[in-house]
Amino acid sequence: ILVTPLDVVKTRLQAQSNPFTKGKCFVYCNGLMDHICVCENGDSKAWYKKPGHFKGTMDAFVKIIQREGIKSLWSGLSPTLIMALPTTVIYFTCYDQLSEALKSRLGKEDDRIPALAGSLSRFGSVTVVSPLELIRTTMQYRKLSYKQLYLCVSSKVTTDGWFSLWRGWTSTVLRDVSFSAIYWYTYERFKRMICKEAGAHESTFFIAFTSGAASGSIAAVITQPFDVVKTHMQTKLWESETLKIPQRDHTSTWAVMKKIVIKSGITGLFAGIIPRLCKVAPACAIMISTYEYGKSLFSHLNEKINQHP
Repeated sequence: ILVTPLDVVKTRLQAQSNPFTKGKCFVYCNGLMDHICVCENGDSKAWYKKPGHFKGTMDAFVKIIQREGIKSLWSGLSPTLIMALPTTVIYFTCYDQLSEALKSRLGKEDDRIPALAGSLSRFGSVTVVSPLELIRTTMQYRKLSYKQLYLCVSSKVTTDGWFSLWRGWTSTVLRDVSFSAIYWYTYERFKRMICKEAGAHESTFFIAFTSGAASGSIAAVITQPFDVVKTHMQTKLWESETLKIPQRDHTSTWAVMKKIVIKSGITGLFAGIIPRLCKVAPACAIMISTYEYGKSLFSHLNEKINQHP
């Protein structure tokens, strides 16, 4: 909810300099997850098609609020919230359960636990949510009823097999699993270090927020090349699907990376790092601090209930 306006403004600025044509795709990212958006045609009043002459980010914020109302800054939020529920439930529940299981096997102080639990839980959530994102994008673009959607998905499975529901999964896994491994490893280290410096017995909201922002930033910078490749592959995939252009070959992640380096150099793999950091750092900080605070709050409530039944 808090970081969505950043991406709405970024997309509007992008559409202004390079208008989206029918079938053109872009990635809508809120720091928590990505959504592929397929551009429509005709009299659509979609938020990325509204006109606007913006000089920069702050100018866009002011003009959108003045002309369209503050609600426009949260356009496109619904699909994010719908997808956020299964993603975060699977992700955090698996992380906590795996951490406890690994602590009993490897010992409580083992440094490998956050990285292992983080990468495995993210692998699980990405695998479960991938087909849902494919279905959501299909519904968004074609405006299908549930019956039509079922026929569309079943015909796709019949033609291309079950694995077709996980197209684009590899590039997502490469980015998200490596991001989670780095994120949780650095988060737990930062948290322990700040708690020690502050003389705190357990993490506070501020400690979790600071550790989350720092670890999210580090993970975002390291995994940026995978993010660039993922965006490239997924937009190409959806543009070929919607415009009915047959894909000549299923290019691998490493081949796409090589093409980007040849075309734009190593810096091409870090394109868009600043806007990504602007979203990922606060998103990770907000997400982990509210989660830790909620967990601590309910834990203390349970203790009180058990003490005074």
